[in-house]
Amino acid sequence: MPLGYLFGGGVGTEPHGTELYEASPLVRELYEEISGWTGLTAEQILRGELPGGRERRQSAGTIRETALAVAVHDLLAEAGLRPDVVGGLSLGAMTASCLAGALDRRSLFTLLARTADAPEPPPDAPEEGMALAFVEAAEAQAPPPWHGVPDLHLAGDFGPLADGSRRILMLAGHRAAVERLAAEAAPGAVVPLPGRTIAVHSPLRRPFRDFITPHLATMPFTAPRIPLLSCLERGELKTADEVRDMFERNSTDPISLVDIYEGMRSHDVRLGLVMGPAIPEGMLDIPFPVVHVEKPEHIRLAVGTAYDLGIRLSPGDSAAWDR
Repeated sequence: MPLGYLFGGGVGTEPHGTELYEASPLVRELYEEISGWTGLTAEQILRGELPGGRERRQSAGTIRETALAVAVHDLLAEAGLRPDVVGGLSLGAMTASCLAGALDRRSLFTLLARTADAPEPPPDAPEEGMALAFVEAAEAQAPPPWHGVPDLHLAGDFGPLADGSRRILMLAGHRAAVERLAAEAAPGAVVPLPGRTIAVHSPLRRPFRDFITPHLATMPFTAPRIPLLSCLERGELKTADEVRDMFERNSTDPISLVDIYEGMRSHDVRLGLVMGPAIPEGMLDIPFPVVHVEKPEHIRLAVGTAYDLGIRLSPGDSAAWDR
């Protein structure tokens, strides 16, 4: 019975992973490895104040989020759970690629650390922002109110709410355009995201993409060892070049959670494990049961749920898996 792992996007600005770190020698060892690859101490990764500067802050936050996701993966592997198919959003797509065997861990965390050196926007550049848009189901096929609005872009599709009433989309662009749309829309229809100062998954991230592309060209990508779903279009990433292309386009192209969970459904996934807190629990209409895993008690819940559904456990040495 297929098991899917789903890795959320976002950036870990809040402390993450402290309970797992304190409870598990395996996780403490992992964080020491990550510290050696990134130059951040385990304390900085877990709960340290993020550095100043837009790109340096973003880099440290991505390391924090990815460390937690990998720790959860390793603890599940230690307990005997291995995914049959994986996929992720944004940063989670890169983490999923690593854990599918398309990239080693050192290379992934070195890449995340390198992004701290991405160029900052010019002092006179317009401020950027993000928002969530809640579209009524009856209006899902109509042109959205931001269609054709300058400096505003569709950045993501999270699919329908659990009750089917509305669909959640993510917008990115100049902050003034985001706030103007929110003010003109019906109350609660467009919600600016506080603290999100980078218009990810939009053309405004082109300077970042240009910065990171030469480094991606030198990285040792390989074909994934298990099915790896794309978040940029419906389908699997099957070759090293396809994974590299996803890493390159990830910063500027819109993402879709729907493409991932529909891809998992096509693989007959019967249980999805969501790594970390980036995907809200219980909010979305995901077409199979999911368990959100970020604390020690969630590991036990995931294993128990898998057992109840008849998913086979395969104990092994997770410390050496997918390094």
